[in-house]
Amino acid sequence: MTLPPSDPNTNDPRLPAARRRQAERSLFGPLNVDERSQVLEDVVRRASPNFDFFLYSLFSGAVISLGFLFDTPYLLLLGALITPLLLPAVGVALGTALGSPRHFGRSLVGLLIGCLLVLLAGWLAGFAAQGAALNHAQLYTRLHWAGLVALGVAGVLTAAASVRAEGNPELPSMLLAFGLYVPLAAAGFGLSSGLQFLWPAGLVVFAIHLAWVTLCGAITLAIIGFRPPTPFGYSLSGAVLLAGILLFIGFTGAGAVFGAGIGLPTLTPSATLPPTPTLTKTSTPTRTASSTPSRTPSPSPSLTPSPSATPILAIIDAEDGSGAFVREEPAGIAITSLLNGQVVHLLPEPPQAAGGQLWLHIYMPERNEFGWILQSLVATTTPRP
Repeated sequence: MTLPPSDPNTNDPRLPAARRRQAERSLFGPLNVDERSQVLEDVVRRASPNFDFFLYSLFSGAVISLGFLFDTPYLLLLGALITPLLLPAVGVALGTALGSPRHFGRSLVGLLIGCLLVLLAGWLAGFAAQGAALNHAQLYTRLHWAGLVALGVAGVLTAAASVRAEGNPELPSMLLAFGLYVPLAAAGFGLSSGLQFLWPAGLVVFAIHLAWVTLCGAITLAIIGFRPPTPFGYSLSGAVLLAGILLFIGFTGAGAVFGAGIGLPTLTPSATLPPTPTLTKTSTPTRTASSTPSRTPSPSPSLTPSPSATPILAIIDAEDGSGAFVREEPAGIAITSLLNGQVVHLLPEPPQAAGGQLWLHIYMPERNEFGWILQSLVATTTPRP
């Protein structure tokens, strides 16, 4: 009889010699041939998803969706806490490190089924979110450097702890669940809530996070000792690395995602409404004559009001989706979003080019804020001088 692998008592003689040597090593220490064989069998068995994994994934997606519905981060954290161990993600990284299509495919299919249940939960909850703010849903469909760094650390720790007898992958696995399941639930929300720009952004952010976690975990497992037995096995690792790089570059658009802090840029042209002439009041100075005959009539000037610039009104009119982002500066960080039909004031400044697009400086009277928006996403209601 042997003790469970998580037993910290490494001096127990009932433990196999390979297990004792493995437990005495550091978290990232290399394994010998016997230890790799034993650990590989154990990890492959635990990385195969079961019914409990799918059930808790669906439950986690439902709780995260409620967090979006009520716009509170506490339910998002609760959803990540009840997520099952994302050992299928470790199985994907292990298949990448070993260059094994069989391990890679089986773990990836199981992980994607669990992710599909999370997407389904977000889609169902999105029907009740008509007109909601969904600020957190928009926040977690964007890429952030700090988030990628945290996910990379979580991928390294989860992979290393999963192959160690004394490892505890629960905490880093929760961070992985937050980085993978939350954008998926937001994408499901966008499909049914009317905010169509959320679902492509959430799906691509999820894909980038998954590719990044897989690469970090595969590198960690390779350091520990899990490498392809033949040079041909490195082709799978290279393919995953190349796909991750191409996906990242293609999505960012030469840094537009991090520079603008958005998920997917909305580059849809919109028709400009015909200008409507506006009337401007003008005043004419009048002369007043004195009624006293002994005085010479003299003109009495009257005050002429100084003309004020008529505000140039525009409405948000995005054909794909139901709104647009407003940024702090041209192609800068998004500060808020406006729905189609909302009225803004165009400031008398020439459009500025940034990121291959023209940006307009606007004033939002309802929020008493200034910002920049793509020229193709607004339609003017008064003629510009």
